[in-house]
Amino acid sequence: MKIATWNVNSITIRLEQVFNWLETTQTDVLCLQETKITDEKFPVEAINNFGYNVAFMGQKSYNGVAILSKHEITNVQKNLPGDDEDAPKRLIAATVNNVRIVNTYIPNGTELWTDKFTFKLDWLQRLRRFFDETCDREGNVLLCGDFNVAPDERDVWNTAVWEGKLHFSKPERAALEHVKKWGFVDVFRKMNGDEKIYSWWNYREGAFPKNQGLRIDHIWTSAKLAEKCVDCRIDKTPRGWERPSDHTPVVAQFLLD
Repeated sequence: MKIATWNVNSITIRLEQVFNWLETTQTDVLCLQETKITDEKFPVEAINNFGYNVAFMGQKSYNGVAILSKHEITNVQKNLPGDDEDAPKRLIAATVNNVRIVNTYIPNGTELWTDKFTFKLDWLQRLRRFFDETCDREGNVLLCGDFNVAPDERDVWNTAVWEGKLHFSKPERAALEHVKKWGFVDVFRKMNGDEKIYSWWNYREGAFPKNQGLRIDHIWTSAKLAEKCVDCRIDKTPRGWERPSDHTPVVAQFLLD
């Protein structure tokens, strides 16, 4: 089963890109972030007609997450426990083929030590508690999405440029590491070692042609599921399309029982 994550930066603008990519790659499950659309306007019918089931949660202009799947989607949960109806739409979890998939759009943080940065750190603590309280370390668990954090030096194009800045600051990396210590394996690193490949490039300053990027989009799994991973890669192709998202898909393939 192929499972992918992609921050599409507006499903309205990039629905055809999503369809083209799915058709080309034959991906079974695609987790989207920054869909930027309310539930009433979400393109459910178009996605169903394309051959995918979908679970989604969104809001106007910001945030929004969705899971598209060729297979049945069950046990859907929207947002973290304790979130009210007005909370930003940042997490959707569901079970597909006995894999518990948690799709996240982790807060950006905006600027170090602002209220939004503190919210980001707190959100990561809540995410760890979510796994402690609701998921089985011995099961097939997958966490993916736009984490808005580059975990280590291999994940930034220039450490001197990014040291101490948003997405690569020590507090963010420590908070994300706390989530990882729940029992997650970074399957991209498992399959690719120290290879430096990025998943996000700023629209400005010609970052993509210069390959000045960050690896902030991730697929992490429980140890049990990591043993079934046979491939994980970053597909840079969509970043070169016309009117692309600033992110590109990350894809992992598993041989399930």
